[in-house]
Amino acid sequence: MGLSKENLKGLVLALVSSGFIGVSFIIKKQGLRRAAAVSGVRAGVGGYYYLLEPLWWVGMLTMIVGEVANFVAYAFAPAVLVTPLGALSIIVSAMLADIILKEKLHNLGILGCVMCIAGSIIIVIHAPKEQPINSVLEIWDMATQPAFLAYMGSVIVLVFILVFHFAPRCGHTNVLVFTGICSLMGSLSVMSVKALGTSLKLTFEGKNQLTYPETWFFMLVVVICVIMQMNYLNKALDTFNTAVVSPIYYVMFTTLTILASVIMFKDWDGQSGGTIVSEICGFIVVLSGTIMLHTTKDFERSSSFRGIGPSSPTLSTRLYTGNGDLFVKLDEESGPPDSSMCSRRQESY
Repeated sequence: MGLSKENLKGLVLALVSSGFIGVSFIIKKQGLRRAAAVSGVRAGVGGYYYLLEPLWWVGMLTMIVGEVANFVAYAFAPAVLVTPLGALSIIVSAMLADIILKEKLHNLGILGCVMCIAGSIIIVIHAPKEQPINSVLEIWDMATQPAFLAYMGSVIVLVFILVFHFAPRCGHTNVLVFTGICSLMGSLSVMSVKALGTSLKLTFEGKNQLTYPETWFFMLVVVICVIMQMNYLNKALDTFNTAVVSPIYYVMFTTLTILASVIMFKDWDGQSGGTIVSEICGFIVVLSGTIMLHTTKDFERSSSFRGIGPSSPTLSTRLYTGNGDLFVKLDEESGPPDSSMCSRRQESY
C-alpha cells in the first residue's frame, strides 16, 4: 500500500522525533547523575535538585523538540503509524547508553535493532490512511463514545492504584510501576495530542477551532498527562538502567496507544483482514526486537549491579531490580508483605 502525502509527512516527522527523544534519554540521565552526586538525593526517591542541573535541561529541551515533531506528526498520520516508529528512539538510546553511559549492550542486541527497523518498515507499508476530519466536534464525538469512555475510565482507575498503592511500596524495585503510569497516561495524552494537533491544523487552514471549548479541554488533558509522564519517567530513569526503562516503556506505551487509537479513531475500519494482520505482525516484530535489546543487556559489567554472579539474570529478575543500592538478593530475601506484585523472589528460581 503506497503512502499518502499526509502519511509521508507524518512518517518523516515521526522519525525525526524518535531521534531527538532517543538522545534526550541519555542527556537527561547524565543530568540526573550529576544532580544526585551534588545533592545526595536521587530523583527516584523524591529529589528535585535535577531542576537546577543545566545538563538535565539540555536533555529536556532535546526531548521537547522531539515531542513537538511527534505532536505535528499525529496531525498528519494515524497513531498506528506514528507511535510504533518510536522504536528508533530505543535503538538510539541503547546504542548511546553503551557508548556514553557504559551500560553494556551485547552484540546480539544489534539483531534487536534490526528487528525494530524491519517491523517498523512493515507497519509503514501497511499503515492505514489518515481519515479526513473537518471539525474538533467530530473528534469530541469519538472521545465520548461508550467504548472509549470505558477505556479512559479503566486507565484512570489503574493509574490511581499504581500511584497510591504500588508506587510507595515497590516503585523502586519494580520497573513496571513507574513505566506503567507513564504508559497509561501516555495513551490518553496521545489521543488528546492528536485531537489538539488536528484542531490547530484545521485552524491554520482557515477553519478556526479555537472558539470551541473542546479544543481547550484537549489542551488541558495534554498538559496534565505530560506532567505526570515526565515526573514518573524521571523516577524510572533515575532508579533503573536506561536500557531497561526505554524498551519496556516503549512496549507498554505503544501497545496501549494503538489500542486507544483503534477504539477512538477506528483506524482499522475499512482495512482488509490481511492488512491488519500484517500490521500486527510488524508490531510483534518490533516488540520482539525491543525485548531482545532488553534481555541481551549486559548487567554484569555495570557498576550499579555489583555482586551479581557470572550467570546472566533472567528477564523477570531484571524487571524487579533497580540500580546498585536497590539490588535484591533473590536467593536470600522474601518479598514485601503487602503486595504480590512487588515480590522479589519468583517460584521459577
